[in-house]
Amino acid sequence: MVFRLVLGCGTVGRQVVERLAERGDGDDRLLVITDDEALVETLRDESIPARHADPTAPDTIANVDAPDLLFVGSDRTDVNREALETARDRFPGVEIVAYLGGNATVTDRTTFGGHADRIVDADSPIVEAVLESTATTAAEAAIELRRLLDSLDGRLAVFTHDNPDPDAIASATALVDIAESVGVEADACYFGNISHQENRAMVNLLDLDLRNLAPDASLEEYAAFALVDHSRPGVNDGLPEELDVDIVIDHHPPRGPVPGRFVDLREGVGATSTVLTEYVDRFGLPFDTRTATALLYGIRVDTNDFSREVAPADFRAASTLQPHADTSVLRQIEQPTVEGDTLETIARAIKNREQRDSVAVASVGRLSDRDALPQAADQLLAMEGIETTLVFGFRDEMAFLSARSRANDVDLGETLRDAFDRIGSAGGHADMAGAQLEVGVLGQVDDEDEAESIVSVAEEVITNRFFEAIRTRPGVPAGAYDRTSEWLFTVPGGSDVGETGGDASAASERTDSSPAPAPGSGRYEDETTDSDGE
Repeated sequence: MVFRLVLGCGTVGRQVVERLAERGDGDDRLLVITDDEALVETLRDESIPARHADPTAPDTIANVDAPDLLFVGSDRTDVNREALETARDRFPGVEIVAYLGGNATVTDRTTFGGHADRIVDADSPIVEAVLESTATTAAEAAIELRRLLDSLDGRLAVFTHDNPDPDAIASATALVDIAESVGVEADACYFGNISHQENRAMVNLLDLDLRNLAPDASLEEYAAFALVDHSRPGVNDGLPEELDVDIVIDHHPPRGPVPGRFVDLREGVGATSTVLTEYVDRFGLPFDTRTATALLYGIRVDTNDFSREVAPADFRAASTLQPHADTSVLRQIEQPTVEGDTLETIARAIKNREQRDSVAVASVGRLSDRDALPQAADQLLAMEGIETTLVFGFRDEMAFLSARSRANDVDLGETLRDAFDRIGSAGGHADMAGAQLEVGVLGQVDDEDEAESIVSVAEEVITNRFFEAIRTRPGVPAGAYDRTSEWLFTVPGGSDVGETGGDASAASERTDSSPAPAPGSGRYEDETTDSDGE
């Protein structure tokens, strides 16, 4: 049974209520509270439970049961703002969808953003947007997930993306806990490596049970498959693209069709760990200290300690986890020993940087540890006058790239896709992104001088492509960042590395002026495997 509560019922609210009443199952509950006495009588005549009261008054909902979803639906912005604040205070953990009304100010939008999980703007197709937001509540999703797990006949493999970051590791661990709570045997699995010191410390100190699969490992022992923190098989997870997926839980926007019998994509939250925290809570499971600590760390890393792409749901999840987490272990995870190779990589990035205006690009040459790249990118960002960084290096037959930005006119995920999607895979967030490019000829060259020549050409192509993508984003003056008009297309030996850049664009989404972290500070996220690894 799902209980929906509606506070305020204007023109939009009335349409939504009628449609919800039509859609509801027999066991569902719906209650409308509005100060429009005539409307209350009309709704009651239509067999829709309604109460005449002030939707903004705390006493009105003081004795109302916590709903599974609450919709604030007056036509007036001021009424909705007050009702929203009252509702959030009374129901801190409830999912709230709020209609802005027709006269919202900047202050109103800020207030709504701080209290509502989802906001519906007057400029959108209002009724359909609200219905979409309220169609599946957290309670319904948990029920659907339980039904699917109950239907499984055999062992479940829960896959992270390759080289998993803390959010992916924690999410996989939590989903295994959920599956085992209903009698389904499950493993948290990944391809690649966990090489970054904070991530290794997290796994070791919490004694998390993860299964590392070889690229050619058989999957025959598994009857079902789940993906967490990414959404497409075969895209940065070592799985066959044609794999039948049963469960997908992610917070990144998909860049293609998402398969799965159960799919929960929450683009509005800052971490997949937030979604899994909700499911653990909805299943009524006690929070294991190890899982709670991992989930809290996953949320903190993915939101950069609640300063990047954070939503109210992330704060609520952290509040839920805090009493169960081991804060002493968290401190140990966040302060591991920084290895010498990492410090050398950072030093090479600083020494080799090429800076154009506020953008710095650096090659660190051959890599022994690819996880040093994001830390080097962070350190460049901490330097005076630098707002956007790209650091890259080469390992085996691949070039790995890591980017950071605090500029308000740069979306790194889009910028790296513009620059490198044609020659590799790229993606990530507005202020944190990465890419992987294949430079296969490197593995075929025995002569060191020839190999270094190939690296030098690849370095120039990568540097030029990134500056070009930055230069051609909307709003950039002609000539900015521009020092060369030549492109190099092919490295010696015939391996294609780049081609002329097409139209590049970047969407300005947010400003992050927080200082860059120090090495080993625990603020690392494996962005090169984020956002479907693209």
